[in-house]
Amino acid sequence: MALRLSRFLGQRAESLYRNRYLCTSSKMVLCDKMSDKLQAHQQSLPRLPVPPLQASLEKYLLSVRPLLSEEEYRHTENIVKEFGAPGGLGAQLHSVLKEKAKVTENWLDEWWLNSAYLEFRMPVVLYSSPGLVFPIKEFMNVEKQLRYAARLIAGALDYKQLIDTHSLPLDTAGNDPLDMSQYYKIFSTCRIPKSQRDRLSFYGLEADKPKHIVVCHNNHYFSVDVYGNDNKPLNESQLYSQLQDVLKQSQFPKCPIGVLTTQHRDNWATSYKHLVKYDPMNKESVNTIQRSIFLVCLDKIVPEAGVLNRKTHVALQTIHGGGAKHNAGNRWYDKTIQFIVGENGAAGLTYEHSPAEGPPITSMMDHIISYMEKTKGNKWLPSTAYTKPTRLRFRLSDETMQHIAEAEQDLETLVNDLEMSCFAFEPYGKTFIKSQKMSPDSFIQIAIQLAYYKIHNEIAATYESATSRKFLHGRTETIRSASMEALDFCKIMQDKVSPPSVKAAAMRNAIDAHKKYVTQAVNGMGIDRLLLGLKKVALEQGMNVPELFLDTGYTTSTHFKLSTSQVPSKVDAFMCYGPLVPDGYGCCYNPLPSVINFGLSACNSSPATHSSNFMAALTESLTEMHDLVLQTQKAKL
Repeated sequence: MALRLSRFLGQRAESLYRNRYLCTSSKMVLCDKMSDKLQAHQQSLPRLPVPPLQASLEKYLLSVRPLLSEEEYRHTENIVKEFGAPGGLGAQLHSVLKEKAKVTENWLDEWWLNSAYLEFRMPVVLYSSPGLVFPIKEFMNVEKQLRYAARLIAGALDYKQLIDTHSLPLDTAGNDPLDMSQYYKIFSTCRIPKSQRDRLSFYGLEADKPKHIVVCHNNHYFSVDVYGNDNKPLNESQLYSQLQDVLKQSQFPKCPIGVLTTQHRDNWATSYKHLVKYDPMNKESVNTIQRSIFLVCLDKIVPEAGVLNRKTHVALQTIHGGGAKHNAGNRWYDKTIQFIVGENGAAGLTYEHSPAEGPPITSMMDHIISYMEKTKGNKWLPSTAYTKPTRLRFRLSDETMQHIAEAEQDLETLVNDLEMSCFAFEPYGKTFIKSQKMSPDSFIQIAIQLAYYKIHNEIAATYESATSRKFLHGRTETIRSASMEALDFCKIMQDKVSPPSVKAAAMRNAIDAHKKYVTQAVNGMGIDRLLLGLKKVALEQGMNVPELFLDTGYTTSTHFKLSTSQVPSKVDAFMCYGPLVPDGYGCCYNPLPSVINFGLSACNSSPATHSSNFMAALTESLTEMHDLVLQTQKAKL
């Protein structure tokens, strides 16, 4: 059976591989258009390995142990033993997966893109697309808003030039080179709604590359040239003039067509099909939005009352724009990059997650912020003749108007359900943690575990993203931060009679265990992507879902009540997103030298979770761990 399956999948995978390179695919971004240096860099990357089955199943059992009762664990243990038996189902599926790895550049790539993103049917707003909050600003008037936006656009075009000329510094992790393909999918990319599975279009691959961005204001859309007839970018003064023209033409709000992109993906696919078929003008306008390099959303002021602080207010604007009655209609959420510049200084971006992870996006932001701070006046000479902004026009049917009304109602439910608490933990940052010979990421992750334990008296299944960019076309692997070592530490920390030395030892043990898992994950030896691969093999062969994936151990350990991610940047910024599950928390953080920025989220519909409570517990945990380190240091002296 295994041999038959192996041959079948090997032939199918090879066919898929050929077909993908004959059509427009993400891989073509780095095909014959690469510079020799970049091509050599990409070719030097190893292929993603298929982790060994038995060692992975043992690791899996360790990861579920702190989450299950004794009875549940014994049941899971028996199922895993049967699945991993020599010659059993697990071994057969694993053999097929290894065959696929031989004939594809990355055995996971297509499965992951489809499963995690393009086949995910929930709205991208809240459920998928992160927000990125730029350093906080205050604009005194509309002129300041437009000048900031013009400078931001100039900085983004400057970054795009590095991409277009293959001049980006090549990323490394220590001495290991990292895959660069995600950087080449940031601009001129759009997700297209389709029933059951969306698709990605990369318009930057075309011979006639887009020269325009789309600027949104008061729910109007404008095609704005940012390159002149000489193919040179417009300078900052010219960009400012273009934005002024946009505002003059859009003084009054328009019907929020953009709110359609916040729908459940199958509903949006239906609405989209009708919209573009109803009138050729609609199709042309939508295509102009999709082909644009990026969007710039010039937002109106939204009241800040009722939110924790300014950081939280801006975070909510990047996630959902305050709903259709505020700025959610002033978006097109399918676009990979949407810069947001509010009239009152709310600045950041939201990005459609499927083409890239957070690090390439924050790298772009760092470059833009540096450009804005260091470049004085116009960097470029004026470009030659360019087209003035063109309003994109739509003719809407009664059916589309009904779709918009339904989308507004559904979005309002999401907006009302999202609770966020974004803050800067100011007592210390990564410099202190490093001075104690500890990993900042592992230290913060264990603090997150302790915070959750303080509130819920248990630890929870935790997702932390680890990059797999050491491998060609690598994306992510899951770091399962909820470990037996973390649970032991939480129990000991809450035990008032445990001496500081015991608590400190448990803390370092938990941190070391996490760091060990990180090392395994970034080297392709995590367990979650392997399990996905085994499940996909079974389904593609028409089998029933293996019992392993129906067991309490699997369902509990993948119900990630803590969805976490470290997204570092050079500037005072942070990324944020909604919880992965209704009864969970989102927790994204940026450890800076002397401060740690956090974006926390929860759902109001869950009575058990409150981001404000989690913020208080996390602050307390970070403080206690800091004091414990200093206290035990003094004891040693």
